[in-house]
Amino acid sequence: MTTTGRRTLLTAGASAAAAALTGCTSDGAGPRRPSPAEEAAAREAERVARAEAALRRRAADASRTLLERYDAALAAHPALRTRVAPLRAAAAAHVRALSEGDRPAPSPSAASGTAAPAASTAPAAPRPAPADPAAALRELAAAARTASGAHTAELLAAPPEYARLLASVAAAGAAHAYLLTEGARA
Repeated sequence: MTTTGRRTLLTAGASAAAAALTGCTSDGAGPRRPSPAEEAAAREAERVARAEAALRRRAADASRTLLERYDAALAAHPALRTRVAPLRAAAAAHVRALSEGDRPAPSPSAASGTAAPAASTAPAAPRPAPADPAAALRELAAAARTASGAHTAELLAAPPEYARLLASVAAAGAAHAYLLTEGARA
């Protein structure tokens, strides 16, 4: 079952519980009071949904931060585009997959400075990349390792389908770090 299916199932269960809670009694005395078990189940379903939403936000934010570092490096070092652009594209796909449409990933034009203005809730502009291209690549590799570590740390709390996605994105982040550093030497 996909995480979207899981969320739909939880929502449907909560809706069914709400419908049951507002149902009529057989004696026509009005709505029946929910049992303590029904109330506890509804609270638990809401807690699980909130925890999963927070986990998704954290995971998407970790990838979004990496994407911002790619954009900063590309803006500072256009000569790195051939090497970095495919990794940046993968990071943008990770943001989209992890957020499931919560907030769109910045467009590739963000690296050229032609992106639309950020929303008022967005953090300030990311710090610029180092002036030295080699240092910029090392910083990107460190950012990829940081994002990979953040995704790995969330695995145990994630529902199964989302955990598989997080594991894949974490592995990709580790591969990015390798390609940005060691892979260039091979």
